[in-house]
Amino acid sequence: MADLGCKKLSDCTVSRLLSVVESELRAGRDKGDPTEKQLQVVLEDATLWQRFREVTNEMIVTKNGRRMFPVLKISVSGLDPNAMYSFLLDFAPTDGHRWKYVNGEWVPAGKPEPPNHSCVYIHPDSPNFGAHWMKAAISFSKVKLTNKLNGSGQIMLNSLHKYEPQVHIVRVGGPHRMVMNCSFPETQFIAVTAYQNEEITALKIKYNPFAKAFLDAKER
Repeated sequence: MADLGCKKLSDCTVSRLLSVVESELRAGRDKGDPTEKQLQVVLEDATLWQRFREVTNEMIVTKNGRRMFPVLKISVSGLDPNAMYSFLLDFAPTDGHRWKYVNGEWVPAGKPEPPNHSCVYIHPDSPNFGAHWMKAAISFSKVKLTNKLNGSGQIMLNSLHKYEPQVHIVRVGGPHRMVMNCSFPETQFIAVTAYQNEEITALKIKYNPFAKAFLDAKER
């Protein structure tokens, strides 16, 4: 009889116990780790990004994938040096239309294409200790933008749509917890298969050391 009483009691209380545990977990998630209260994420090369934004930045997307320039780099402080984190990157549409380049400027041009499979790029150093992430700037130099779904971990974007990169910091090594999502308006760009604005081409050649080959070919 005692066993039955225990069983009955657990049946009655299990949902309440679970809800208490869940609310505790939620409170913990909301509170966060005290060492993360001072978390700061800073965009590197912000002045360069702003220069591109002033003339509406463009990023090439190709079938095989093209790396970004400027390169997205951030500096982070305020993580728990002994905790494990992963850094993820994705790209959010900034508006509800597609764009076209007319008479030297970008103008809205109708409804957007349906969003693609939401690709997420995981920084290759992930997962790693907070101390690792804080010791130097974190560069997303290896991410490639494509306009074809080729399943090789590249980010697929719709051409002639405007995007804003988003960085997500996830604490791992226990129950996963989203620590921060951050984005920077300076890094917005329109995905293109070929540069539309000559000013953008000139800026890319001027500041991107890897564009020198393109410049040499153009001169020839």
